Order: sequence, then C-alpha cells, then structure tokens
Amino acid sequence: MSTVLQTRGFVRSVTLLRERVESFAVYPFSLPAIRQLDILPLHPAVTFIVGENGSGKSTLIEALAVAAGFNAEGGSRDFQFATRVSHSGLHRCLRLTWNHRRPKTGFFLRAESFYNVATEIDRLDKIQGLLHSYGGRSLHEQSHGESFIALLKNRFGPGGLYFLDEPEAALSPSRQLAALVRIHDLVRAGSQFIIATHSPILMAYPDANILAVGEQGLAPVRYEETEHHTLTRRFLNNPVGMLRELLKEEETAP
Repeated sequence: MSTVLQTRGFVRSVTLLRERVESFAVYPFSLPAIRQLDILPLHPAVTFIVGENGSGKSTLIEALAVAAGFNAEGGSRDFQFATRVSHSGLHRCLRLTWNHRRPKTGFFLRAESFYNVATEIDRLDKIQGLLHSYGGRSLHEQSHGESFIALLKNRFGPGGLYFLDEPEAALSPSRQLAALVRIHDLVRAGSQFIIATHSPILMAYPDANILAVGEQGLAPVRYEETEHHTLTRRFLNNPVGMLRELLKEEETAP
C-alpha cells in the first residue's frame, strides 16, 4: 500500500449547511465552488483544490481553516490577531466531519497574509519566547521563500492538520520540490494537508485527490487532465511556437 494511504486523516468531509445560506446570489455563495457544494470528501493525506483566479478556491480553503478553528489570516489555533477582518461568513455554513483521531498540531498558511503572521510570531516571541519553534530566527529576517521553508521544516510537525493557500507563491521550482519532500515526510508521520494551489509541481504529489473548480462546482480530476499540467507541458514542449502564436494574436487584436 502507498505510504500516502496509510494515514487515516482527521477531517473526512465537509458539508455545506444550505439551510444557513441566506442567498446563493450573494458572494461567496454565488461562486460555483460554493453554490454547487453539498458533501465534499477529503483525502486522508493530501487534497488539492485547483482552479482559475477568482474561482473561489482560496475562499473555500480559508473557510475550511476557520471552521477547523484557525485564525482567518493564518497561523496556529492560538493565533487570535486580526489585522483586517475581510473573511466571509462561509465558515458558519460549513460542518466538518472529524475522525476520532484528533490532530496534535496544525497551521493555516496563506501567502497573502504571511507578513502579518510573521509579525505576530515576533510579537508573541517577546512574550512567550516561541521563536525556537520557527527555527530560532525571525521570519522577517529571511526571504519570503526561505521563511516558508523554515516554517515547513520547524513549525510543521507529525500528526498535524495543515491548510495551505497557494504556498508556491514564494517558492522557486527547486523549493517547491523541497516542500513536496517535507509534505511527504509529514504525511508518513500521520499529517493531513488541504492545499489550494496553481502549481503543477505540488499537485503532482502521488495518490492525492485533486478537486478542480468549474462551472459545475468541484469535481475530481486526474493530474494529467488538469489545465495546469496540460498548459505547462504544452508550453515547455514548444515555447517558441507557443509564444509566437500568443504574441501574434496579441498584435492582431483590435
């Protein structure tokens, strides 16, 4: 059996409590990813949510993290800061179905508010002395990519529940591969990941569930069938020809 399938996970599924939704014509409930949602099974190891910009994947991952008890801007469950309250009320309409096994630790990592999380870590370090849990060095004193990797290596531990929103935003291709290795180590140590991503490198993780957002909502898709894989492969196989075609179309557009 694959090592990916040996973990039992923590959250089995998420259900949209449709009776709590006041209107499906109002954002974010008007998004296909939410409007068509009923019961969404989650992989015990790694679930990817993929889709175009504005499709609702980040909105959904945020709501899942908040429903699981994490701070909307990111961090662990004991992070209570709020730089700007901007998250939707979607989490109040979600019910998570948990396994009997509960996570030992966890973290919500979102690229767009990572600066705020790093600032909160520095603040808490002055009170509690917790910087050692993040590698002993302020995340602000490292590049964006270095701080992401430091977080994965030092703060993420075995038996954890992790929500990641576009973690590739700060990572070079080689660092994305390093992140994959760390994710795999944590999966083998009983962790569960739910990840919103555009990265064809990350979503290549073996045996993961990939859920693509479309007009009909979320649907499982094979890695080779994702637009991210097919478009990237097409480009890398013929960058000159594809660029010539794209730029020619650009020049002739009215």
